[in-house]
Amino acid sequence: MEWEKLLSAKRDRQSVHRAGSVKSTDLRSEFEKDYHRIIGSASFRRLQDKTQVFPLDKSDFIRTRLTHSLEVSSFAKSLGQNIGENILTYGLDPGFSPRMKEDICSILQCAGLIHDIGNPPFGHFGELAIREWFAENLGKLEFCGQKAEELLEPQMREDLYHFEGNAQALRLVTKLHYLVDERGMNLTYALLGSIIKYPVSSLEIRPESGNIKDKKLGYYYADRDIFYDVQETTGTNGCRHPLTFILEAADDIAYKTADIEDSFIKGFISFHKLREELENLNTETGETGGPFDALYELDKFYMRGKERGERKPEEYAVKNWIVRVQGFMITCATDGFTSNYEAIMDGRYEHDLFYGTYGEKLMDLLGSLAFREVFTSAQIYKMEMKESVMLNFLMDKFSAAVMKFDNPYEKPGTIDKRIISFISDNYKSAYYFHSKGKSESEKLYLRLLLVTDYICGMTDSYAKRLYQELNAMI
Repeated sequence: MEWEKLLSAKRDRQSVHRAGSVKSTDLRSEFEKDYHRIIGSASFRRLQDKTQVFPLDKSDFIRTRLTHSLEVSSFAKSLGQNIGENILTYGLDPGFSPRMKEDICSILQCAGLIHDIGNPPFGHFGELAIREWFAENLGKLEFCGQKAEELLEPQMREDLYHFEGNAQALRLVTKLHYLVDERGMNLTYALLGSIIKYPVSSLEIRPESGNIKDKKLGYYYADRDIFYDVQETTGTNGCRHPLTFILEAADDIAYKTADIEDSFIKGFISFHKLREELENLNTETGETGGPFDALYELDKFYMRGKERGERKPEEYAVKNWIVRVQGFMITCATDGFTSNYEAIMDGRYEHDLFYGTYGEKLMDLLGSLAFREVFTSAQIYKMEMKESVMLNFLMDKFSAAVMKFDNPYEKPGTIDKRIISFISDNYKSAYYFHSKGKSESEKLYLRLLLVTDYICGMTDSYAKRLYQELNAMI
């Protein structure tokens, strides 16, 4: 892969300048223009009311998808600066220029903002709930007296069974966010390539392969044309875009450290529990000391808090320790990319950027600790059960209604019409545009995507309110 192609500023709809027109005074790069398109979008603003870990939390401290995305954007840009500088300093690529370093930072900053933009309400549990709904109900839906499941082509079915927020992000920014026309935000191909975490279809998912790119689907059948165009233009052709590794590292740093901090504030994880886990890590690895001793750093900040007379030295220690860990992980990810540069650029690298670094085991511990102490707690389970009821109800109602939407053979009833009227006009316009000339099978598939498009566009509060209203709950 070559940076000249990887950093393509091509858009699906190119700007057209009339002959003899005055030269533009806009000095922004194409990637800086992407940033402003994202910041000004309703889809981005909705992230402020979408769950990161704790759904419908009333605290102004606990992170939402919006604050998480801002943190990922910041970490991604920092990593881009470090890695770009390393490429220049160590002469890893003769064709790499200081301008490319600037472009990488701008692209990664944007990618961080939109990497979760396609996620449904209620966090990752929302994704799971949608997948399970299709697994349980797709075989029950009927279209003109036939089983909907049997009418769909294999990839269409697998898309629904493997519904994925990352693939939905690509769909949203390229088709659903109506800005000027049906091309969504019309972002640069370099940016689109960076947010495609898994460059495989739903028929090519191979989590057992051990290759990080095969874990989940990266694009829907409906969006295959833009996917192939981005891949060809950027020269990735079945491989991950190199910036995707950096974006994922930024995401990992952000959520794994933030989950610990938020969980501490919420009372799920105590200072002493965290210390105990770090002590066990040192014992298991035998890596006391070394380039970064996480236990030593935690104790150091605790003692500093005591010396400063902090009212809550434990809280002081945890919050400062988190910042220290984040800095160390940025160093690890930078080293991971730099030391594996050739394999990444050749499309041969199969791991994340922490693999084989000093930070790998600490990152694993943070993820494991949050899972054990928070995600499997009774409090979270109870909330997820409520979310499941709400999402299942909405999927039931809207999926049944869209079976008669744009259907020349079966007209929707009074209730179906009202249900369909709730769906955004932008989403319905996208359906009409992209369903022109398509087979009945693909139209059916697009109807079902219309449901997931609508639900994924909901905030947590809107999903809850709509559920209550449709159930006549006061």
